[in-house]
Amino acid sequence: MGRRLSADILRTGISFLSFIASVIVWPGIAAAEGRFLATQPAVRIEYWQKREAQITKELADKAHLPAVRLVFLGDSITDFWSLDENPWMPGRYCGRQLWDETFAGKDPRLTSINLGISGDRTEHVLQRLLPRTQGGGGELDAPELQPYAVVLLIGINNSWAAESPAADSVYAGMVAVIESVHARKPMSRIVLQTLLPTNERARNREVVEPVNARLIALAQDKSRGYLQLVDLHADFVDAQGEQITEYFNDGLHPSLAGYRVWRDRLVRELSNVH
Repeated sequence: MGRRLSADILRTGISFLSFIASVIVWPGIAAAEGRFLATQPAVRIEYWQKREAQITKELADKAHLPAVRLVFLGDSITDFWSLDENPWMPGRYCGRQLWDETFAGKDPRLTSINLGISGDRTEHVLQRLLPRTQGGGGELDAPELQPYAVVLLIGINNSWAAESPAADSVYAGMVAVIESVHARKPMSRIVLQTLLPTNERARNREVVEPVNARLIALAQDKSRGYLQLVDLHADFVDAQGEQITEYFNDGLHPSLAGYRVWRDRLVRELSNVH
């Protein structure tokens, strides 16, 4: 097992960049093979590594950080705000168009940075938030970064290869992330979003729904006045409580239509953040 258990990447059977290849050149087809990346030696770089490097670069831009009003934090569902056409599902689109319209700086009140990394579980986010002085990624260390809100959606990846009881472990991990964010940025509001429905009834029944019920109760705890709950799950299910399929590309990750629903709900909720 590698540094990360990239659960949502493994589920769709994808690897973002080319594998290391051994090229056998046969007479008459060498020229044709030369057109393909598959014929060229390449170092294996996983998608999450590319995203982590990109985030590190963005956080190093100290001149830009004071303009950031919102920090998006999470796994691939958050990460894919940064993607336009899905590179693993041609013809299907993620949230980039809407991100550029709303969160890329046209409205200074919504200028955002995306710290989502595909495959992350709660423990990986905790490592990224841990200060550099303690051996972590220090992603909230910069004093120049003072968002008025951290938009948090994390936890669903912990429902694969889950600790037992699964719902308890997912919830505990989410609470640990909430507390870590608050410790790093105590003046920022945490906009906590409920888990989205999956296309698996058992997973929804055994993990998603009980965890969401506990998150709703958590947000009512007056000692956590920095929390603002957005019950995003409710916007992604029909009257029978089933996942609205058109809002998803693959049963887990939102489609462009799903990101539009998310964007519109979030913008409304953020108007109430003080």
